[in-house]
Amino acid sequence: MGQSVPAVTLEKSIEEKLKILSDAAKYDVACTSSGSDRRGQKGMLGNSVAAGVCHAFAADGRCISLLKILMSNHCVYDCKYCINRKSNDIARATFTPQEICELTVEFYRRNYIEGLFLSSGVLNNPNETMEKMCQTLRLLRTVYHFNGYIHVKAIPGASAELLYSAGLLADRISLNMELPTQASLGKLCPNKHMNQIIRPMNCISETIAVNRIAHGKTARLDRAGINRHLENSIFGETSRRIEANAAQSLQTMRFQYPAERMDALLHRDFAPAGQSTQMIIGATEETDFELIRTSQQLYQSFDLKRVFYSGYIPINDDTALPEIGTPVPLLREHRLYQADWLMRFYGFHANELLSEEQPFFDRHIDPKCEWALRHLGDFPVEINRASYDQLLRVPGIGPTGVKKIMSARRYGSVNFDMLKKMHIALKRAQYFITCNGKMLYPIPISQNFIRNQLTDLDRVEIAKIEGNTVTYQQMNLFRDFHMEGQA
Repeated sequence: MGQSVPAVTLEKSIEEKLKILSDAAKYDVACTSSGSDRRGQKGMLGNSVAAGVCHAFAADGRCISLLKILMSNHCVYDCKYCINRKSNDIARATFTPQEICELTVEFYRRNYIEGLFLSSGVLNNPNETMEKMCQTLRLLRTVYHFNGYIHVKAIPGASAELLYSAGLLADRISLNMELPTQASLGKLCPNKHMNQIIRPMNCISETIAVNRIAHGKTARLDRAGINRHLENSIFGETSRRIEANAAQSLQTMRFQYPAERMDALLHRDFAPAGQSTQMIIGATEETDFELIRTSQQLYQSFDLKRVFYSGYIPINDDTALPEIGTPVPLLREHRLYQADWLMRFYGFHANELLSEEQPFFDRHIDPKCEWALRHLGDFPVEINRASYDQLLRVPGIGPTGVKKIMSARRYGSVNFDMLKKMHIALKRAQYFITCNGKMLYPIPISQNFIRNQLTDLDRVEIAKIEGNTVTYQQMNLFRDFHMEGQA
């Protein structure tokens, strides 16, 4: 009898791994500015000066890119919505820490990227995976001297020590909530529990606050200047609570933490760009009201920098999920982002925007206009007398416009010609304001009339969103250098 031939496992090349793991990372959402302002240093590579990453648009209009990959798409979990679930028959790969570092540095030198977004499937267990990710970040910072922006996705269930290490090495750290309720999580993620997400979020939030106090800053995250003017922001009570808790926690840590750990916390920034999370939209039956109410609770409880919303892409055939071919709810995702913006920067609360009786946003008009139509009794407001908060709630007037109006009122009366020069969107605002007691045109204060006019304004935007044919393809970073191999 002949001897049996042992199975041969072919090691994938770094190019093959990149194709697999960059493609697998496309479902993680992180399109935001970096929120970090660490500048370039002599002997270091890169910087993270308040620009942005993840193909985001910076304040000056530039599009900023990053290397967005998974460390591994092997996963011991079987989340029904995930392409990388263990029951799926897909190509698998795992980067070594050194490979990730080399890719990051090489792509930075070629001017492909300005930062790194690193996530991973769960290899064997959360702690082992998180430890490898921390090892990668440590090598990148200390051996490869990479000083650019890093956003790391923490693994739910990982130990507090590993989360602490990740926060000292990364600019932003986030945990994906994925679904807003334990019922939905239990239905689609049999291996996860909400406590595995909430506890680390709380730990990260407290450490960020303590670190800021230790550096002589306020415990709460830096927000846009607009929030300082709001009388009833969702962050008002949160700020006071965080300040009090952080001061007490700092004293406790001085006694409980080892000297070297405390020294690191006092002399290094911990996740300076804050903490974020992501929720999937449309995989389960939650209403828009449940989603934005959960987001508000997260902002208030953990002072999150951002909540990201990701319209579910039907990629797995499962009876618990929408059928493959179901359109991605892009317009719904868009409305949720608009509502989220209203909560963070305009002083709105979730229960003002929606309710149990009206749990979904109107698809035809934006949430601010929808709120205004439900409160026509509060309009029109007089531009020359309205308060900061009142002006901010007028459709067509944003934070910058409010500041311009308040400034102009110091020197005299404001009229419609002045509003046009301030670039106020009068196409929307004209239905809700007066200047010196007069409206721009004789307009009936009728909900049906105004709604029809606003619907016409949004029709083109809605068509663009719903008609968007998204391919969900990652940019191929090797193409320009012919590293894909010959046909």
